[in-house]
Amino acid sequence: MIPTVPQSGVLKWSYRAYVTLFFVYLALPLSVVCAFAFNDSVFPSLPWEGFTLDWFFGDEAPFIGVFHERSILRSIGTSAFVAVWVAGMAVSVGTCNAFLFVRHSFRGQGVLYILMLLPLIIPGVILGISILVFSSSVANTLEDATGLWFDGLRPGLILVILGQFSFITTFATLVISARLQKFDQSLEEAALNLGATKWGAVRQVTLPFLLPAILGAGVVSVLMSFENFNTTLMLVGSDSPLTITMFDKLKHGSTPVLNAVSLLLIVCSAILGLMSLLFQGRGSKG
Repeated sequence: MIPTVPQSGVLKWSYRAYVTLFFVYLALPLSVVCAFAFNDSVFPSLPWEGFTLDWFFGDEAPFIGVFHERSILRSIGTSAFVAVWVAGMAVSVGTCNAFLFVRHSFRGQGVLYILMLLPLIIPGVILGISILVFSSSVANTLEDATGLWFDGLRPGLILVILGQFSFITTFATLVISARLQKFDQSLEEAALNLGATKWGAVRQVTLPFLLPAILGAGVVSVLMSFENFNTTLMLVGSDSPLTITMFDKLKHGSTPVLNAVSLLLIVCSAILGLMSLLFQGRGSKG
């Protein structure tokens, strides 16, 4: 609805009902998942058998909780490892991209910018398959030429990191670029007039200004890496991130352990999301 346009009472109530139903539609499945993480039953469904924390802390079959499920804990560690690498690489390259597209003008800039945005349009499965086919072709060529085994070009964590990095970098670039466009370059010029080097002016003036966006982009990158499934599924090896492990377990039948993991992910994602909003809020005041 447009607030400045007069609306009838029926239309206003209809709009409010639509918004309410929309958020109920979004929240209800998550609420059900969270609720059944505490159900004292081996089946994640009705009837309700009572409240329990065994799906988090249980250590005796069949009530093996999240914190005693080795495969889940291992996959969380793998996802954290991948997310840290992806976030670090995405933020670093995204910051460089932001300076390139905001501060410079060169021939072919528009084409290069479109190429950077392409991973947002390409489906994750297609992106993963493309990276897998390309890396496998390169590995086969190098192995035929040298007789060596290039394990890093085969399905595994390296390809997972590169696959996620290929599209998450785009988000980091857009977030940091939006912040850099608001920067007053006369501040850098003043630092140069006071004797600072070009790198010193960027390091002491520009980067602190960009810090909220950099931190926000890092948080978003971690969240996107943790939840990514389509691209990761095509590139994963023997070490499975959390989303792949949950998918494998779900194929053998859902259990309340997966509900408990989902609840923990929701809580952690909410905390990181609030942190990102906090960083962006501080940045908008800066």
